[in-house]
Amino acid sequence: MKKNLRTAPPMDLHDEVSEQNRLGLERLIFFSDAVFAIAITVLVLDIRLPAGGDSASNTQLFHILTGLWHKYLAYFLSFWVIGLYWISHHRKFLLIKRFDYRLLSLNLLVLMVIAFIPFPTSVLSESGNRTATIFYALVMSLGGLLVMLLWWHAVHHHNLVDPHLDRQRMWKEIAAPLVTVVIFLLSIGVAFWNEGLVRLFWVLIFPVSFISNARINAGRKQPRPR
Repeated sequence: MKKNLRTAPPMDLHDEVSEQNRLGLERLIFFSDAVFAIAITVLVLDIRLPAGGDSASNTQLFHILTGLWHKYLAYFLSFWVIGLYWISHHRKFLLIKRFDYRLLSLNLLVLMVIAFIPFPTSVLSESGNRTATIFYALVMSLGGLLVMLLWWHAVHHHNLVDPHLDRQRMWKEIAAPLVTVVIFLLSIGVAFWNEGLVRLFWVLIFPVSFISNARINAGRKQPRPR
């Protein structure tokens, strides 16, 4: 006796396109997360003891460790900014429903800058002069500008997002990386006036980013309890 085998209903063209789009977005996000994770991990490789530090006495080691403060600062700042760009990237791709070749290209440019950040971080930690400071600020600003450009392409005429996405949410998602970009661009002018003051100026990124992200999260619709 032959058994009746149930077969899945054939997938129509719309469902097939939706499935391909979902898989394509998942690959884009997984690849992006991997690049962010590698870049943020590589940062710590620049912090190491100088030659002879392994045989230093307690007092000498203390002075060596405290003397590396500029490396700690560069590490924490870069870690935080990459983290902010990842949060912004993650939040945007929760709203992006489709992708096209231009979005893939823009995302690749974002990842190119993110993967490059460990180099200006190393330059800044080794030489904190004006050139190193400006170079670092320009690279960090470029990353934020590309994240904004990616989002602008996605929401332009609601190309790649839900057509009912409200404009207030769109602008909030642009404002988040914009704040970081503005601080870094303004710091370039500060560098011509006082190189040492720039690092204190960059500390503004920490409280400002907290406030900016808190406002965005407060504006998000919370799911209704069942």
